[in-house]
Amino acid sequence: MYEGLPISRHTHNDSNAGQQLWQTCLEQLAQTLPEQQFNTWIKPLSAQVASDLSRVTLFVANRFKLDWVRAQYAGQIAGVLQSLHGEPVTLELALTPRRAAPRAQAAHAPSPSATPQASERAEAPATTEVPAPAGSRLNPALTFETLVEGTANRMARSAAMHVAAQPGQMYNPLFIYGGVGLGKTHLMHAVGNRLLAQRPTAKVRYIHAEQFVSDVVRAVRHNAFESFKESYHSLDLLLIDDVQFFANKDRTQEEFFNAFEALLAKKSHIVMTSDTYPKGLANIHERLVSRFDAGLSVAIEPPELEMRVAILINKAQAEGAQMPEEVAFFVAKNVRSNVRELEGALRKVLAYARFNAKEISIAVAREALRDLLSIQNRQISVENIQKTVADYYKIKVADMYSKKRPASIARPRQIAMYLAKELTQKSLPEIGELFGGRDHTTVLHAVRKIGAERQQLTELNQQLHVLEQTLKG
Repeated sequence: MYEGLPISRHTHNDSNAGQQLWQTCLEQLAQTLPEQQFNTWIKPLSAQVASDLSRVTLFVANRFKLDWVRAQYAGQIAGVLQSLHGEPVTLELALTPRRAAPRAQAAHAPSPSATPQASERAEAPATTEVPAPAGSRLNPALTFETLVEGTANRMARSAAMHVAAQPGQMYNPLFIYGGVGLGKTHLMHAVGNRLLAQRPTAKVRYIHAEQFVSDVVRAVRHNAFESFKESYHSLDLLLIDDVQFFANKDRTQEEFFNAFEALLAKKSHIVMTSDTYPKGLANIHERLVSRFDAGLSVAIEPPELEMRVAILINKAQAEGAQMPEEVAFFVAKNVRSNVRELEGALRKVLAYARFNAKEISIAVAREALRDLLSIQNRQISVENIQKTVADYYKIKVADMYSKKRPASIARPRQIAMYLAKELTQKSLPEIGELFGGRDHTTVLHAVRKIGAERQQLTELNQQLHVLEQTLKG
């Protein structure tokens, strides 16, 4: 289930071994758990590890969270620790000592992308007041400077920088959409951080849409809408993630519409993200959709190869490691879907190299990512690509091998050749042979043509993204 990266016995005397064990455990859990679960329940934990690594005590903020972590995650955490250590590890859970709580909270603050509902239900004060925003909730590490720019995000980044420089002017609201893990949240935090750097007294708040839903529910329960309005309508900048979660929640949509109108009236700025463009949102009131669409809507696409390479090198440097360019290209060629999966692959490579005391190389990366590579090699074949593309564009699989040249067939055939070169290890002559004995120059022309058009045509890029995700299962 987990890759065994045992810590050799000679590291037991290393004073850093315990923290290293816990950090690597966190890295593996981050790869296997949904991001919001990890950020909400696992990331805030602090660990105390015995000198011989046989016992790990995790400190949890309150009794509700302790019981939840024990019931939902303790077994999985213990399994990862034992896999890394190579021997049984006793896992204990304890409440954070009261006097140490402020320090632990500062050091292990939950990610701003965490879903707050469960913990808030347990901790909501028995009062008719809705709690005021606890600061901006911004992650100071997510800035424009730490965001790698590329064709995939250039327009969205430019618009976000304009908003940060002149909030309340153009592009209000700014609506950023795209798939999971492409950097939408990073851009929103960058806007907030830039504005606060320029105007420290500005009222900025980042929230996930589920947090807004939760706040509306509390306001209804406690009849505390005046306090609710004060906390939202007084903001200078509202950053709200994943507004598609408002679907089918009529009262939430009504309150968000009211907040939206109030903020625009006082020339405050609103930045939103979603997994689809405004008119593609399902079960959202038309008047809200029209407001979303009234500003600027920009897409973030899956990162191109060069951008993925740059992201890997930059994030490795941030972790204190140097990733050779050829290794970054190897990883980037094999992880294409989004930045989050790219970061997960990087963590695996760095952890494998660290615990095996090896330099980062293609061989080390191949070994660290062997499960991912074996899945890809097993699932993706040229034949599978041909069938998937043919089904998507509603042509016959036989058309992939035929000499027919109408655009309705030639175009999908070129797309299938491009994907075959991108997703398999086949050479150009081998691909040409599998497409009806075509010359390798024909395949090269198709690969270059589709690759170039992908950078220019948003619709084609989205189609290719859907095909890639389908092929990867």
